[in-house]
Amino acid sequence: MNDISPLSHRNSEPEEGVLYIVGTPIGNLNDLSSRAINILENVNLIACEDTRQTKKIMSKFKIKNTLISFNKFNSLKKIPKIVENLKKGGSIALVSDAGMPNICDPGEELVKEARTNNIQTVCIPGPCAAIVALVASGFPASKFVFEGFLPKKKSDREKILNEISSNQKTTILYESPHRINRLLEELKEFCGGSREIQIARELTKKFEEIIGPDIDSVINLFKSREIIGEFTIILKGRVKPANEKFNKIQVKKDLQELIDAGLSLSAASKYLAKKLNLSKNIIYDLY
Repeated sequence: MNDISPLSHRNSEPEEGVLYIVGTPIGNLNDLSSRAINILENVNLIACEDTRQTKKIMSKFKIKNTLISFNKFNSLKKIPKIVENLKKGGSIALVSDAGMPNICDPGEELVKEARTNNIQTVCIPGPCAAIVALVASGFPASKFVFEGFLPKKKSDREKILNEISSNQKTTILYESPHRINRLLEELKEFCGGSREIQIARELTKKFEEIIGPDIDSVINLFKSREIIGEFTIILKGRVKPANEKFNKIQVKKDLQELIDAGLSLSAASKYLAKKLNLSKNIIYDLY
């Protein structure tokens, strides 16, 4: 039987030709694992989303190594060079600004290309804002849907919002401070203001807070305070009423009449949803 102690595992040296995907703290720098520190100290190169953020970690733990920027603006140009370096036996660590690389992050394409080229990839686990917020929310966590940042295109955005409105699983979203109000208003439109929600910010930091309990309450709160920090949104799944029954043929007929009268599918679905107290997505899918 192999006996690998935590200490020997922590101090193992990076292997040649391996891409290490390293999870870094989402706030509190003390969450960086000893294994991650060892990898960052000893790889040949660290590819990071923002060198300024990574330097903060390196400074705290007195890590000295070579950094290159690897972000959404230069990733496509740099992937071939990084892959070539790995093929020649280099060991490279991939890190994001915070949390696990590849989650809403350009590192996804690098890992994909590495695997395509039969390059070994090793994940060094670390915090993830989505999971931290989910666990702290008190909402069902056994089954959930992660959507990240919603698309900007209206049609694509509404399609996902429709799916979220009828989904009975917990949904996790990311949003920036200058777009959070828009997202909350959209969630109210599609899910109703009484839908339970928990919004987390400053996770693992001194001023960490989780705000709820429903969409209307959060919208009202944000009207009277400065909105700062990145947000992780945990939306409770739709609770399906035990007696949810309706005449699909009649509703479909009403929907078609509204569309023939000049309303868009989205507007007609929204109108009937409010009238019949049903999910907009249920009516939308009848078309």
